[in-house]
Amino acid sequence: METADFMPGEADIASIRKDIEAYEAARASAVRQVRWRVPLFVGLVLVAVVLVAWLFNKVADPNEQWVSTPHVFLYVIGFAASILLYFQARKPATRLQQSFRETLLPIIFGFIADMRYQHGGTPNSFDRLPRTAVGPFNRQAFDDIVAGRYEGFPFELYEAHLREGSGKGSSTAFQGVIVAFETIAPFPGILVATRRTNAVISFFRGMFASKLQELSSGDAALDAAYEFRTDNVGAAQPLVSGRLAQALKWLGETWPDDPARVALNGSDGFLLLPQTKNFFELPDISVPLDYTTHVAPMIADMGAMLATAALVRKIGGRDEAS
Repeated sequence: METADFMPGEADIASIRKDIEAYEAARASAVRQVRWRVPLFVGLVLVAVVLVAWLFNKVADPNEQWVSTPHVFLYVIGFAASILLYFQARKPATRLQQSFRETLLPIIFGFIADMRYQHGGTPNSFDRLPRTAVGPFNRQAFDDIVAGRYEGFPFELYEAHLREGSGKGSSTAFQGVIVAFETIAPFPGILVATRRTNAVISFFRGMFASKLQELSSGDAALDAAYEFRTDNVGAAQPLVSGRLAQALKWLGETWPDDPARVALNGSDGFLLLPQTKNFFELPDISVPLDYTTHVAPMIADMGAMLATAALVRKIGGRDEAS
């Protein structure tokens, strides 16, 4: 699959550039608003804090002027209010970027049929994702969600951040992109391939996936990098030793930083691509939007992820289908 296969044609690019021109006019206006709103909003808080602190000095002990307990509370409240009003002052820019994404994404991803875009919320397919693929977590957050059809199969692609614990003791179970898709042939059960971790994490993952048995692919290098677990050994073993192993080797070359994960659950397939990058992020409102710099890479990333999912979904298919 070449990048040119899913890049828009000249007519679509011209349409996108017109939308970018409209965005640029709105962006310039938003920048002007932010430039006066931020110093005004934050400045009013600072003036109010100084004025109230001066009034506190009237009743404070001479040795505690500007540093008494009421002063400290005032400074803390003023700092919190400044942060709140700073983001309030930037709202025109935030609203503009989000509205533009909602308008632009369906256009730039023209190779996706029946495309639907959503910001936030819980993806429809997430409840069907085998939890063994990500491990235990108690906090979840989702950013952009894109759904539609690619090469005739339905999919749902979303950015997810799953965490376990709270505060400083929390850890990331998974952060990146999850592509959920319909497999060519349903797998009779659950099959998960996740990166192999240290013995302690593997022990707890094994407890979490107590109903799943661990398999071996027979390839020493692959077994050192991945754990394979399933609740249907008979159906899973040929895949783990065959097409799934081949797909994971290929993924290791195309996604070398943090091994991609694969999960099958009946007719649902999942490709998990660990990544901290925000794939649909637009540049800061102060930066002019450029098609070549900001939009084209976004299209290439989306096309590459869906092309990868299209290959992975063939794991359980018949020879003629694959």
